[in-house]
Amino acid sequence: MKILLTSIGTRGDIEPFLAVGAILQRNGHEIIYSFPSQFSSIIPEKGNFHPLSPRVIQLIESKEGQTVMGKAGWWKKAKALSYLYKEGQKINEELITTHYETVKAENPDIIIHNAKCSYPTLWGLDQNKPTILLSPVPFFIHSVKGHPHIGFNKNLGSWINKLTYSLSNFGLTKTIYDGQKFLPERFNYSKSIIKTELLTKKIIFSIAPALFSRPDYWPKNAQVLGFNEREKPTTWKPDKSLEQFLTIHSKVLFLTFGSMVNSNPEQTSRCIYQALAELHIPTIVNTASGGLLKLPAFSRNKNFHFVENIPYQWIFKRVYAVIHHGGSGTTHSALKHGCASMIIPHIIDQFGWSSLVQELKLGPKGISINKISTDHLKKPIEALWADETYKENARKLASSMSNENMEERLLAFIFEG
Repeated sequence: MKILLTSIGTRGDIEPFLAVGAILQRNGHEIIYSFPSQFSSIIPEKGNFHPLSPRVIQLIESKEGQTVMGKAGWWKKAKALSYLYKEGQKINEELITTHYETVKAENPDIIIHNAKCSYPTLWGLDQNKPTILLSPVPFFIHSVKGHPHIGFNKNLGSWINKLTYSLSNFGLTKTIYDGQKFLPERFNYSKSIIKTELLTKKIIFSIAPALFSRPDYWPKNAQVLGFNEREKPTTWKPDKSLEQFLTIHSKVLFLTFGSMVNSNPEQTSRCIYQALAELHIPTIVNTASGGLLKLPAFSRNKNFHFVENIPYQWIFKRVYAVIHHGGSGTTHSALKHGCASMIIPHIIDQFGWSSLVQELKLGPKGISINKISTDHLKKPIEALWADETYKENARKLASSMSNENMEERLLAFIFEG
């Protein structure tokens, strides 16, 4: 079959689609990818690529995007959110028309997409062909007892929790409905038809069942089908200073914010580094996309080693614990390697992962990047480092994850009638 996989967002939104694409390619299917153009370099050689507008990533990396993901007052965040919403509306028009042109050119048999892609749902209704949602996060579309929708960062009680899913599904339905007016062909599906389609179409939660088990009250069209990671060929090798740091320190913490940026990386970095320095914890810091910085005062400290980029599959095998931003991929990968974990959430789903890590006693509850201070950080970081229960639980979870082989179930779910 010819299958289109499409997603928009950061690297964490793209990787699950590449992993599923690799499985489908191994099983003889023709794969077309459609992601923001910034990800063209990670598309497999055998995959056909249709780029989407780079403006999505540019908006995330903008000053306003950094304000929303960083430490800022509520007024600044409100203004930034307003700007992002208005600009996002303009980008949605461009995205839905690009998706329309891509689908018309390729005529796929199936589309697998994330919820931010509006056109596939309309195409599925129009062509009576299967479209499948893929979500790397839990607490989405279908309600989960004891948890609000992933967009809300605390338990609000059973009634309001359920309401958050209805509100989110209403917003998602309206976005798809409104998108119809931008298409060159006439689409005129009602909100009720679109909502019914969203609730009854197949949805794959690309999450390890050991980390989030499927509620037995969910409909059959919603399945938790495991975390998949594609093989990432690399020529990367550690330098001698990194190898020496790992030799000198038998117990090491790894700190990374991945692709997350924030409005004041120097202040954020200083806050976290000072807490780690006062606790005398040997730490490898991944500065990556600039959410964390290499500060001279700490680079001279023997308990710190800074890297600009490092493969997670390499470093997670060699550290005791990880402090990170809480992206789905980073959360899974750290736990898959048995790392005790603490999350400093920046946006949306990261708060959900932070709560889940705490619930499963895999690490202490993290502190929002908007509320961090050296004093607030010291207690949870000390617990992460000293409480061996977290490490023991992480190792048990890693063992369970290693026994999960859900590829056959994934393929059966995609192709079953």
